[in-house]
Amino acid sequence: MAAPGENLRIDSDRLWDSLMEMAKIGPGIAGGNNRQTLTDEDGEGRRLFQTWCDAAGLTMGVDQMGTMFARREGTDPDALPVYVGSHLDTQPTGGKFDGVLGVLGGLEVIRTLNDLGIRTRHPIVVANWTNEEGTRYAPAMMASAVFADMITQDYAYDRRDKDGKRFGDELERIGWKGDEPVGQRKMKAFFELHIEQGPILEDEGIDIGVVTHGQGLKWLQVTLTGREAHTGSTPMPKRRNAGLGMARVTELVHEVAMDYQPHAVGAVGHMEVYPNSRNIIAGRTVFTIDIRSPDKEVLDEMDARIRDGIATICEALDIGFEIEQVGHFDPVTFDKDCVKAVRDAAERLGYSHRDIVSGAGHDACWINRVAPTSMVMCPCVDGLSHNEAEEIYPEWAAAGCDVLFHAVVETAVIVD
Repeated sequence: MAAPGENLRIDSDRLWDSLMEMAKIGPGIAGGNNRQTLTDEDGEGRRLFQTWCDAAGLTMGVDQMGTMFARREGTDPDALPVYVGSHLDTQPTGGKFDGVLGVLGGLEVIRTLNDLGIRTRHPIVVANWTNEEGTRYAPAMMASAVFADMITQDYAYDRRDKDGKRFGDELERIGWKGDEPVGQRKMKAFFELHIEQGPILEDEGIDIGVVTHGQGLKWLQVTLTGREAHTGSTPMPKRRNAGLGMARVTELVHEVAMDYQPHAVGAVGHMEVYPNSRNIIAGRTVFTIDIRSPDKEVLDEMDARIRDGIATICEALDIGFEIEQVGHFDPVTFDKDCVKAVRDAAERLGYSHRDIVSGAGHDACWINRVAPTSMVMCPCVDGLSHNEAEEIYPEWAAAGCDVLFHAVVETAVIVD
């Protein structure tokens, strides 16, 4: 494969301007974004992206999960496309770059090819995957999971948010339910650019993370059921306190994760307490547990220990429990040739780089099951993400997108 010349770089100012323009849609309350999946804001962000794709001469396809596929034709109509992309949806208190950098970085690859008049043999397709975050609707990476046949479309459509609204109904409401069957597309390769969401690259002064593996993940939703009672007049030994149970499970999760250092992590995240009154002992709590490890055996051991621990805690407190697994993927090993393309691009361009394991889940983790896949990471300030204060510098975005450009274009094969 012919590699692009090291002098070829993306338009960093245009990339940054696009990121800032997209950030105007669904502004958060503290400088970030709230553009949750299938909201009106999500729909508005999609329309802006389509406008930019139209201007770049791309043709848009949308599948039945609402994933957008913007295609630049290659010279060989029978050649498998090279895919690139990420997601435009955000956390409720999300930043301006998580996911968005990967989609708009993919668009910038196309714009740069157009500027330079470069043709590739393989088509290039920029993807915006629906519901990567999994905040409004669990599980995360939902559309890519359906694409990879890890969950069914019917299951995805029937997921409900906290207000009881169905995913399928909301997808239709915002006007982004496509006609294309999910998963029918074949790929030569898939590349995803993303901020690290951790502190390693910045701490070590490294420009580029070459992602070789992804951590496995399990999300457990736990419901504890006790008995509501007056906080002032109920004797301590008579209480069936679901709130106390949640507190003890939170400590359990931390202890289990600490036993598998240095790579395992775990925490309780989303929490709901009922009836959530200051003078009523909690009769029910619903919360999620997030555990991760790059080792499947460790992940399964953590899962088993937490389940056993919950049973023991609830027996001691005389409360009931239910555990539902609402998200899961096994540890991922990315394609060695795609990883090499990323590493070679960083070296060709003179960027410092290191191999890295992704601690977060990404659409690339599911697409890796159906196509050769890798990821490019750039640093983020203080390793902070899933927070409105999430920040990167324009030069970090440019370096990541330069590497993405070279890896994608080398794989798509330049035509003289």
